[in-house]
Amino acid sequence: MAVLALLILIPVNVSSGTLFFLRKELVVSDIDKLSISNVRPESIRFFFHIGLEYLFTFWTCYMLYMEYDYIASMRLRYLASQRRRAEQFTVVVTNVPHVSGHSISESVDHFFQTNHPDRYLCHQAVYNANKYAKLVRKRDRLQNWLDYNQLKFERHPDKKPTSKTGFLGLWGEKVDSIEYYKQQIKDLDKRMILERQKILKDPKSILPVAFVSFNSRWGAAVCAQTQQSKNPTLWLTKWAPEPRDVYWRNLAIPFVSLTIRRLIISVSVFALVFFYMIPIAFVQSLANLEGLERVAPFLRPVIELKFIKSFLQGFLPGLALKIFLYILPTVLMIMSKIEGHIALSTLERRTAAKYYFFMLVNVFLGSIVTGTAFEQLDAFLHQSPTQIPRTIGVSIPMKATFFITYIMVDGWAGIAGEILRLKPLVIFHLKNMFLVKTERDKEKAMDPGSVDFPETLPSLQLYFLLGLVYAVVTPILLPFILVFFAFAYLVYRHQIINVYNQRYESAAAFWPHVHSRIIASLLISQLLLLGLLSTKKAANSTPLLVILPVLTLAFHKYCKSRFEPAFRKYPLEEAMAKDILERSTEPDLNLKAYLADAYLHPIFQTFEVEESEMVQVRVDKHQTHVASPVAREHGSSSPANYVHHPASPPEYVYQTASPPRYVYSPSSPPHYGYNSSNPPHYFYHNEEP
Repeated sequence: MAVLALLILIPVNVSSGTLFFLRKELVVSDIDKLSISNVRPESIRFFFHIGLEYLFTFWTCYMLYMEYDYIASMRLRYLASQRRRAEQFTVVVTNVPHVSGHSISESVDHFFQTNHPDRYLCHQAVYNANKYAKLVRKRDRLQNWLDYNQLKFERHPDKKPTSKTGFLGLWGEKVDSIEYYKQQIKDLDKRMILERQKILKDPKSILPVAFVSFNSRWGAAVCAQTQQSKNPTLWLTKWAPEPRDVYWRNLAIPFVSLTIRRLIISVSVFALVFFYMIPIAFVQSLANLEGLERVAPFLRPVIELKFIKSFLQGFLPGLALKIFLYILPTVLMIMSKIEGHIALSTLERRTAAKYYFFMLVNVFLGSIVTGTAFEQLDAFLHQSPTQIPRTIGVSIPMKATFFITYIMVDGWAGIAGEILRLKPLVIFHLKNMFLVKTERDKEKAMDPGSVDFPETLPSLQLYFLLGLVYAVVTPILLPFILVFFAFAYLVYRHQIINVYNQRYESAAAFWPHVHSRIIASLLISQLLLLGLLSTKKAANSTPLLVILPVLTLAFHKYCKSRFEPAFRKYPLEEAMAKDILERSTEPDLNLKAYLADAYLHPIFQTFEVEESEMVQVRVDKHQTHVASPVAREHGSSSPANYVHHPASPPEYVYQTASPPRYVYSPSSPPHYGYNSSNPPHYFYHNEEP
């Protein structure tokens, strides 16, 4: 398709020569002469552009349909063929109503015994452990400092490490570092014991949220995809994220505040998008230095310097944009967390949506509008108001020069940086220089992480948008886009297979959002071409484009109704078939034992740590075990359990109490099976290295 556009449209555009007669009025480059701006008004040549726009639209829709069909069927095959997983049998229930005289767990147990008597198996209450998690992270830092000072002492036994107790160790009393951190850890553990006991004993620590498990996939599918109460705001159910995907911190957010939070964040995102327009406007004004010289002649001596001119015009616009965009994904992820989503995958999808909206407004629309207004300012001030729409229509394709530069600076260089992993390499060496103190720190610094979906997907979608918009307007941009996507396919395929460690598996849940944004790109390209032709007085050809957005929207609606249910719901037919197959192949499966700890809050979860790094222990819900809090990764505030290195004092041995777990036995009247034991208590052993 790109070759077809180049072979047909470039000769059509070049041979018209309209910009040759306007070169005294407008800032014109050689690339502009290859665009639709070079075609004279009311020309019959616009039928070529309209025909190519139809061809690009039909080809894109065909490829989208085939891809949607393939991904939807592949998702269903994956769900049918994958091994048993906890999330297949579990739903998350939110906004559980409080019943006077009954705990949240009792209410959940009674509700599902009554309404799902044959399928309900058990449930796991959710505890508000966010305060405990802060203590865990603090203890992790202290333990790390203790390990670091012990290593220093082992390497230099003649010099005992010391530190100051003031802020950042800059002032205060000078103390023995090893003894100081031992005492700090000991005091903190006492606070952790009290906080843990409070969590277990205080009914208010149990949140109005629960993970409810069923004895079949069919039962879970029925519960997750139906309304549970006549009040649609109570007993809200949806598929539980996989255990790795749960963002525990947000489970503590009250349901009533979610709507307000999301409204506030929506307003904040809108303000953030348009606040960024101020620096973007200045940067884009530098994209054409000839225009800058005409507006500000006093800058000409500086701009004419060869080095400055080549740097400003060639790299500064794209480089400055990249710097502005660097910190944005982190800010948008924080906003998404404030919205209250309980799954990491949902957080990343919402962040990607915000980031795409930002790039659409600022990078694409902002670059066109701001750049056009600045470089044509003189023309706007010295011509009739009736001529301004014509000037804008001619000038919009002229931003192709900037976007070609942006593709090379951001796209090509970004792909090269991705395969070389320059950014992680620099960050690793900075961490290694200033932050790494122990082997554990080094391993964390070397962790490759996972694909950065919130930043990567919107960037790819922006290049789709540029390709679709400029395919007909300025087809010379297409080779740059094709080179980018060719290398991006090879590089990201390699990185996903061989480098990154994926944090969760969402079974292609991102695809419907990608499809919607490509459709939006098609609509933008069609409306932009419609606006351009209207300024070209192409009254005979412009009406032919009106039907194209309607057809595109109809296609999108069809795909949404045809394929999207596979990404939103789990077919009961598939669930029952999977259940029957599993019962025939594993008749003695103890599903209750399999699901026992799947969604247990991480501070209560059992663990097994490799002996090479820490003490290797096997933990049971009723066993004594060695524990030490470990900071949970992936942004979750919920800690997992820690163990200490055997050579690093102190060591803590305690007996843990499992939180209440309610199990329903369908063969007997409803009752609550409640495992209760004493709160955990620690035995402190101070071992010298």
